[in-house]
Amino acid sequence: MGKKIIRQVAIYGKGGIGKSTTTQNLTAGLIEMGKKVMVVGCDPKADSTRLLLGGLAQKTVLDSMRDSEGDVQLDRIMRTGYKGAKCVESGGPEPGVGCAGRGIITSIGLLERLGAYTDDLDYVFYDVLGDVVCGGFAMPIREGKAKEIYIVASGEMMALYAANNIAKGIWRYAQKGGVRLGGIICNSRNVDRENELLRAFAKELGSWLIYFVPRDNIVQHAEIRRKTVLEYKPESNQAREYRSLAQAIEGNEHFVIPKPMTQERLEEILVEYGLMDLVEDYKI
Repeated sequence: MGKKIIRQVAIYGKGGIGKSTTTQNLTAGLIEMGKKVMVVGCDPKADSTRLLLGGLAQKTVLDSMRDSEGDVQLDRIMRTGYKGAKCVESGGPEPGVGCAGRGIITSIGLLERLGAYTDDLDYVFYDVLGDVVCGGFAMPIREGKAKEIYIVASGEMMALYAANNIAKGIWRYAQKGGVRLGGIICNSRNVDRENELLRAFAKELGSWLIYFVPRDNIVQHAEIRRKTVLEYKPESNQAREYRSLAQAIEGNEHFVIPKPMTQERLEEILVEYGLMDLVEDYKI
């Protein structure tokens, strides 16, 4: 019998798009399905596991290494959260010093050495900062750690610019390795024709809109209480949406090397869906 394959998934998206919130609610849904999940926060703000941990302070890998002069034990950098979720935050350098992306490289290497990638895991999620896949922030896919990539976007112009840039990075690394785009997750901002726009955008990339997460203020209410929606209001419509997203990820078999658009083609699509004024205002 072959060794179990852990699905290693990286979530990218424009800053402020709701990537970390989506990731934590999605992983909560997978955990409810009986999946064993580890979440590795790859953002220097170290807020990628806050909702799974109920807001408890999570000491980052880099802080732990600085404090202990490199002699770090796994139980110091990994905490157990919602229904057994394993939570790690890579952290970042002190402000104004060093490269934040290096924290990801260091953290993943240390987790491997300390045996964090146990055979019982079904998923490892990397919640990655950045609008562009570059430098250290590309580490999960550049080094072949994450094979599945999902891009969180919305119908807003800058979110789509960022998503297309991320697709360019995925395309580049996919030429040499097995990384593939699993789809676009829309974290809705209630933009006109948003669902239709995101479907057209994903199709242009050669991918698909794997799920449309509707906007609901219950998400903010849950965050104030430092909880996922699934823990805060498990019977709510939004909790059911996140469970459906988890099921979509679990059953996904549609993985592609994306075909990123030229800027001209992207702007044609934005114009087609009524964002022409924005394109003129924010010409890049």
